[in-house]
Amino acid sequence: MPKPTDHRPRALLAMAPGIAERLFTERHRTRLAALTRTDTRLVAHDLADPSPEVAAALVEAEVLFTCWGATPLTAAVLDTAPRLRAVVHAAGSVKHHITDACWERGIAVTSSAGANALPVAEFTLAAILFAGKRVLHSADRYRTLRTGHNWLAELDGCGNYRRTVGIVGASRIGRRVIELLRPFDLDVLLYDPYSDEEDAARLGVRLTTLDDLCARSSVVSVHAPQLPETHHLIGAAQLSAMPAGATLINTARGSLVDEGALLPELTSGRLHAVLDVTDPDLPPASSPLYDLPNVLLTPHVAGSLGNELHRMADQALDELERFAAGRPFADPVYGEGLSRSA
Repeated sequence: MPKPTDHRPRALLAMAPGIAERLFTERHRTRLAALTRTDTRLVAHDLADPSPEVAAALVEAEVLFTCWGATPLTAAVLDTAPRLRAVVHAAGSVKHHITDACWERGIAVTSSAGANALPVAEFTLAAILFAGKRVLHSADRYRTLRTGHNWLAELDGCGNYRRTVGIVGASRIGRRVIELLRPFDLDVLLYDPYSDEEDAARLGVRLTTLDDLCARSSVVSVHAPQLPETHHLIGAAQLSAMPAGATLINTARGSLVDEGALLPELTSGRLHAVLDVTDPDLPPASSPLYDLPNVLLTPHVAGSLGNELHRMADQALDELERFAAGRPFADPVYGEGLSRSA
């Protein structure tokens, strides 16, 4: 009697060295092996110049399971994977490896951008609430004074009751931040050139211009994608419009803020900032950002790290399960939307 045919798709892991070990637990590897015909220990680091073992796997692969550091899927690379039908990306943006050649060949694409949005939104929520309570300022002052002090007088006017927060960009992360802000007594403004009043009403925010948002907000949080038209979106005019004592939060990309215009506002103490990203990504050792007491500078940690990578793996495996069952992706990526997304 013939053995039943195994209809599980063949998959190949493709990502930078060391990522798979952080992305997958044994539970994930077990699930991956159950859903696909995959050598879960084989990870392709360079699809453009593959080892013989990876080259053989590419010929049979119907799905690429990718993460950070995946090789760009050029036409030449895709020629070596004639059976490829889908790319499941266990991270956020696919812009680094999905090319026009993928769309031309009808390859289905999904990503775990939704899972990666959550820790960024959580980080932003904490930063907003801490900004309203002047936590960074009071911690620095407390460390310096080390004595009794009239904190009620010094922090008069602080707090998060009816504070106005401006969200720049109704991106996936921007929308998640808005969602997390709903339980709080905050007034939320939104600037997004692709949103309209109906969209803003659904989100429970007020749509306005970028300049008006900056002028009215105690906290301005940037969540727009990195595009040519968003370069230095927050420039000298927007920064000077922000009220004295306001806080700028950037967890998007450093290039969205004109750092040359921001530094004088910070060194004078007029504005505060929470910067998880900068331009360049690593500020020079001489940068005042490292030492300013009104700046919280972090090394791009708002996104998924540590055990949060497992949330992205879970979402990607959920999508892989749908593909294996012949169902469409729940969170597909489309080529036409990439021009204005992260």
